[in-house]
Amino acid sequence: MSDFDTIIIGAGIGGMSAAIRLAAAGQKILLLEKNEKPGGKMAELRSAGAEINSAEGESGSSEFRWDLGPSVITMRHVFEELFETAGRKLEDYLDLQPVEPLTRYFYQDGTLLDISQNLPKTLSQIEEIGNREDVEGYLAYLAYAARIHRITGPVFIYDQPPTPASFLRVPLWEMPRVDPFRTMHGAIKSFVKSTHLRQLLGRFATYVGGSPYLAPATLNVIAHVELNGGVFYPTGGIYKIAEAYQTLCEELGVEIRTDQAVEEILVSGNGYVQGVRVDGEAVLAQQVVANVDVATVYDKLLPHTAAIEKKRVKLQAAEPSCSGFVLLLGVKSDQGSAGPQLCHHNIFFSQDYEREFEQIFGEGAMPDDPTIYVAITSKADEHHAPEGHENWFVLVNAPALDGSKWDWEQKAADYRNLVINKLKAHGVDLDGRIVVEKMLTPADIQEMTGAFRGALYGTSSNDKWAAFRRPHNKCAEVEGLYFCGGTTHPGGGVPMVTLSGKVAAEMILSRH
Repeated sequence: MSDFDTIIIGAGIGGMSAAIRLAAAGQKILLLEKNEKPGGKMAELRSAGAEINSAEGESGSSEFRWDLGPSVITMRHVFEELFETAGRKLEDYLDLQPVEPLTRYFYQDGTLLDISQNLPKTLSQIEEIGNREDVEGYLAYLAYAARIHRITGPVFIYDQPPTPASFLRVPLWEMPRVDPFRTMHGAIKSFVKSTHLRQLLGRFATYVGGSPYLAPATLNVIAHVELNGGVFYPTGGIYKIAEAYQTLCEELGVEIRTDQAVEEILVSGNGYVQGVRVDGEAVLAQQVVANVDVATVYDKLLPHTAAIEKKRVKLQAAEPSCSGFVLLLGVKSDQGSAGPQLCHHNIFFSQDYEREFEQIFGEGAMPDDPTIYVAITSKADEHHAPEGHENWFVLVNAPALDGSKWDWEQKAADYRNLVINKLKAHGVDLDGRIVVEKMLTPADIQEMTGAFRGALYGTSSNDKWAAFRRPHNKCAEVEGLYFCGGTTHPGGGVPMVTLSGKVAAEMILSRH
């Protein structure tokens, strides 16, 4: 007899989403997490106050706090629906506040553009940096992205993994509007003439770790959920989402065990899941959900039968999404500086965007002139940094490991200096202002999260068939094994990973 109805490996957002839905349906759930705390890629890091004190020669206690992993939250309705499933209200667990502006964009020619929740405000800025035709083009692009969402959402985002038969649910006259054959950039340039706007709208490809010059135009749907739907920030930090999920899991009776690394998934001789092995002991269940990179599951956790070995080779041969190079900086505030003023979300664009992606995906190298993302949550919550300081999360897109020709052990420090100097070229001078610093390379990301090759979003989206090639939520080789998380359907990002847990849970519940 099984110890549990379902065991979930990995208490990331997808795993906890599945646990909430299954527990709300009456299942007995065990959630196993290898780290000290739930959250998966959504984690937080706090510095010791002593680091700041020794750097400044001051006494007293102070602390920096950074969110690791996701930093931009969209699609509020996905979170509301999850809590409603459990008979709860999101606002009783999480305070999601709109961010304004959504993002501040900096260009190397000195242009600055705020994308605002207030559409007329955004349009007036677009007219200043471009022309009146670009105002019309931007509005047409927003409608285009919303149309893709309307058509594809019910079939490809909010439902089970798509199949060729899924197209039958899309009216014939709507299919061309999905725009699967152009690239994202190809579509974008048909709407706006400004190179600044083209670069801005192309950036949404990076939300799934892709290139706007390779990814299908259908992925312009990503822009809809941010530009039309808004960006939100949980009071207290992104990690508050993980804490809210954990609280709801516990209220529903989910048993959560941390510091529990699963050693293998137990499979019977006739191909049925039996449970897992952890700390040398077997724990039995009727189903198992792996909230772990799918390629890692096939490589590390499953028996290497012929069928599983074939799938493992296929998964590992697939082109990965990009990884990331991260700097976590504790920075002295620069009030009154003549340099540019930063907000919560900031993007410093490269001069040659296409060359940047060619280096990452074509050459497996770090870009010479990277686009730099800087998130400063202390702009929204002053408690995330000591008085007179800010917490900077700095991210540059990086090639995945193995295929990369980049030697991080040798070059990490040099690339850190390149990033700091690029910010300085944009007018953001950090000389003498950094009091705490931590660095994460793709190898660190792989070690911390189990992401195969350090890829942030699993397999690449740089192909028009990517949605169909993304690993299914149900394992074809082992009956009773399911997948959720950013490497399976419907993809990466906190709302999408939450939906992946929904898909896995619904598949399990439909068995009974």
